[in-house]
Amino acid sequence: MDILPLVFFFIMGLAVLVYVVLDGFDLGVGMLMPAATEKEQSVMVSSIGPFWDANETWLVLGVGVLLIAFPVAHGVVLQSLYLLAVAMLIGIMLRGVAFEFRMKAQGWHRELWNWLFWAGSFIASFFQGAMLGRYITGFESGFFYLAFAVLCGASVCGGYVLLGATWLIGKTEGPLQKKSFAWARWGLLWVAFAIALVSAATPLVSETVRDKWFDFPRTLFVMVLPIGCGLAWLWTWREVGRLEGGSKASHWRPFMGTVVVFVLAMMGLAYSLFPYVVIDRLTLWEAAAHPTALRFTFIGTAIVLPFIIGYTIVSYRIFGGKAKAGLYD
Repeated sequence: MDILPLVFFFIMGLAVLVYVVLDGFDLGVGMLMPAATEKEQSVMVSSIGPFWDANETWLVLGVGVLLIAFPVAHGVVLQSLYLLAVAMLIGIMLRGVAFEFRMKAQGWHRELWNWLFWAGSFIASFFQGAMLGRYITGFESGFFYLAFAVLCGASVCGGYVLLGATWLIGKTEGPLQKKSFAWARWGLLWVAFAIALVSAATPLVSETVRDKWFDFPRTLFVMVLPIGCGLAWLWTWREVGRLEGGSKASHWRPFMGTVVVFVLAMMGLAYSLFPYVVIDRLTLWEAAAHPTALRFTFIGTAIVLPFIIGYTIVSYRIFGGKAKAGLYD
């Protein structure tokens, strides 16, 4: 058995996970903009300004791996998700334009671009979740499958809002940080409700997923994932409360707890899908490119990926600390 398809499946999953966490928090901050004052909006934009554009590199990497390593699956996935992908890209472009134009605008024009930044963040987030929902169901048609995609879209929006709120807890102080505590609690409740609904609905829309999770006692070992996810959620809730009460603990604890929730949820998704790239239709090995192409691509990936990781780490270290208003006005 050729191991390279497994390697590229891991790289693709890693790229998607890192994208969800990194671009998720700045999309979440964008969706929280209408709930803040003008000065607070300036701080919020400053908190994501050095990172938001580069975070999308990981999305490009994930799609690139799908295209090069699994070309057959790439054709099936994008053909089925074409309209949803276009809608997501419109949202990403809209928020990019709004981010740049708001810096030059004055008065009501800036308020307009702030709202468009919110709209772009919401559109991109919702349709990413809808694409996930369609992917999990194997692109089946019907009202129930459409409703499941809408549920996934709303769930991803809630998850990103939680990431954005906990990011702001770490990056801000004063009244905005106090608001972020309330946003984080609301986001935690949203995520708990969404995970419960999606977890209950997924086995109903996919027989493959149902068999992988509920074939007891063979699958008892995977119960560590939902249990761990629940414990991480409780720990995050506790840390938000402690910090809100004046604890001197690190302000980044709620964000790290949220990241653990996302990591465990993504691990559960990977377990549900494996070994399929397109569920019930194409396995890793059926969709993989020719071994020689995979070997050539692996060399390029081994050279480029450390640079992307290194650049990401360095940029977050350089632009660490609390965000200040006016940096992007």
